[in-house]
Amino acid sequence: MGMDKMPQVIVLGDGSKIWEHRFEKFYAKVYMPKCDLLTDVINYGFMTPYLLVFEENRSSLEEAKKFADESGLAKIASEYGGSVVFIYPANEGGWKNAPADLFASIISETKISQYYQDGVAIMRNRFTGEWGKLYIRGALLRSYIYGFGDSADYIATNCLQTIMGDGLYGKGDITPVICILQNLSVTPKPQRRDIPVISIGNSSKVNEALKASLDHVLIDDKADYIKHFRSFMKKFRRMVGYLNIEPDLDELGVAVETGYCVVPTSPDNRGDDKDTKEHKIGYVAYYRKGIMDNNRKVPLVLCFHGGGDSAMCMVALSDWHLVVAKNDFLLVSVENHMNSTATETMSLIAHLKERYSIDSERIYSTGFSMGGCKSWDMFQEYPHVFAAIAPMDATFDVGLNVYGQPVKNINQNTILPVFYVGGEDTPLPELPFQEAKCVNRMAYVLKVNKAKAKYDVKFEDRENWINKIWGINGDVICTAKDEATGSVLTMHLFESENGCCYSIFASASRQSHEMRHLNCENAWKFLSLFRRLPDGSLVGGKMEDVVRTFSE
Repeated sequence: MGMDKMPQVIVLGDGSKIWEHRFEKFYAKVYMPKCDLLTDVINYGFMTPYLLVFEENRSSLEEAKKFADESGLAKIASEYGGSVVFIYPANEGGWKNAPADLFASIISETKISQYYQDGVAIMRNRFTGEWGKLYIRGALLRSYIYGFGDSADYIATNCLQTIMGDGLYGKGDITPVICILQNLSVTPKPQRRDIPVISIGNSSKVNEALKASLDHVLIDDKADYIKHFRSFMKKFRRMVGYLNIEPDLDELGVAVETGYCVVPTSPDNRGDDKDTKEHKIGYVAYYRKGIMDNNRKVPLVLCFHGGGDSAMCMVALSDWHLVVAKNDFLLVSVENHMNSTATETMSLIAHLKERYSIDSERIYSTGFSMGGCKSWDMFQEYPHVFAAIAPMDATFDVGLNVYGQPVKNINQNTILPVFYVGGEDTPLPELPFQEAKCVNRMAYVLKVNKAKAKYDVKFEDRENWINKIWGINGDVICTAKDEATGSVLTMHLFESENGCCYSIFASASRQSHEMRHLNCENAWKFLSLFRRLPDGSLVGGKMEDVVRTFSE
């Protein structure tokens, strides 16, 4: 059941917000502490914890705010632009009589959105006029439940198991990521081992039961929510049911910085700011600490996320930050790039050169899905700016930009090295055997990059292709295996007329529409081989050097 009216949001003197509403099965109070993040240009949602406090007794708004402030939960929420959500069952008898499906109801009725910037949004049905689901800024993949006494007993009984419900991609596994249980009076009997638990002030019997049945348990005599979050909780996320442990970028020596620049809006902009004179482009930068000491010039890799993703989400899911940790380059993941054009990206590059010590001869571009299409824009419109590009998992037809609009004067003769990857099991058209536009794109690249191979295959004749994915084989074929997934990246290397390899077309087995670490790692191996000199000429990429790179 949705809301019959919009709840009143109270704005407090310190800039924080708080409100309360009764849903069918529970009361919800949401406290949004003041946040100083760049939430108007950076989407922190993928990293934002969903802090659910199952309060033992129903509190007032003032009491809830005081608890969040004093416990440190408000500080955690503020650091990610999130909220602290207090839940109490609406049935008589409180937690002792609460329905077993309460958590699923919470996720369904207070929908979590990683895309909303101001912390809370209530959607209204334009046809009926009724207020619908409430959207709270946070990530379902970081849902943390705090319980005390009776509410802890409820969590131990009902939430340490697989929970199905309305997830990010429809019905699916929405099992909470972590449960924090304080002062239990029952002995838990978890039904799956991959639910991390923090046990606070519980008996040795309870703690032994937890340690025997769970893979990740933290035991403490008293609550220290900030310490627990930073040392234990923040590393866990649950993607479509699977528990993942994220790398600690600080321990890896990777710096993460956010920023934005203001750019003139180009005439071909079809995004939200198309009618403005100028607008902001936000970004998240990743680099290995120390590489820019003494103004050392470093390569720049621009990274463009998928159409439904964000800058931080893109980097974390593809593990680009792990590639950064092992190599000396600056990765800049561009936020909401669908709202900016290739021309506006040139203004972003100029801004980045002012902020960072960038090697102008080593500027590269990569991207996933719609971000892959954005990298194709660079090939078509600004090839002379880049030393190489690595589009992945998508293309529009030749001559169209990321908006699907025609581009004037597309690149016809400026060689730009390309490393392209598509998933062999994807339901979307990423590879030539799937759709004619992919054939056209491959033919266009090989022609511009002056490949020796004759590529005149027809999509309609794909049943007779020599290579069932690409139509023809590369001059050299190299492979790389992902031991974790069993996926094999098969790379077709095409030699150009001058003896260099400027074109690699690769497919990944056991891969759907997704971006993976192995692909990014090999993309960087290729990108890093090239320089674009001030006169526009390319350096690097001799065929034997490229083959050696992927054979080692």
